[in-house]
Amino acid sequence: MLLFLKSISFRSLNHQDFKNNNSSCKELTTTSSSSLSSSSCISLTVWRKSLIFSCKGFTVIGSDGNLVYRVDNYSGRRDQTILMDASGKPILTICRHKKLRIVDNNWFIYEGEVLGDHDYNTNNKRSSSRKKPIFCVKKQMKILHSNINVLAHVYYHGTSSDKTYSYIIEGSYANRTCKVLDAKSRNVVAEIRKKQAVIGGVTFGLEVFVLVVMPGFDSGFAMAMVLLLDQMFS
Repeated sequence: MLLFLKSISFRSLNHQDFKNNNSSCKELTTTSSSSLSSSSCISLTVWRKSLIFSCKGFTVIGSDGNLVYRVDNYSGRRDQTILMDASGKPILTICRHKKLRIVDNNWFIYEGEVLGDHDYNTNNKRSSSRKKPIFCVKKQMKILHSNINVLAHVYYHGTSSDKTYSYIIEGSYANRTCKVLDAKSRNVVAEIRKKQAVIGGVTFGLEVFVLVVMPGFDSGFAMAMVLLLDQMFS
């Protein structure tokens, strides 16, 4: 499996559509800081498979064929997902909001690992000593909005009560064509694209795709957006 990922990671990505955003786009390698933003845009090869047998998850590699991020869902719980680096250190935890034991359309992103069950309610006094979410992502309910191209809104500080969102996600995850845009500038900060071979333009299907991260945007957070979209639309 890893040999397959290494082979496809060396194949170039056509960045023609990004030249208006950045003319020098590079692929992230393990010699780069995987959790920090880059001075030039980077691309990651994402495989919707875990390297651990019988586990559901994701494997993310750089252009050198080495592991950058991983998700190994041992428990099978879809309401809590941990994004790890190559060594298995938790970077971000994604939890789906529960209200009266009923899930809704809010997901929370925490730094590091969140242990045990959380009610994910930032207004709950009992949880005041618990780790606070850094982002809240709200799935767009298409039946309530006219813009069917919008998939989700991303809010700072773990609450969607503020109507001012920081990022907006548009496109189609089912077709692996999504963009994360800055809400104010409308600039693309990250994009999901189908993986294409250099010769012949053959695609690798929906299980293998490319995550492109623009300069100044955190690649770990961009990968968290992928995990959220997968939970929302898979």
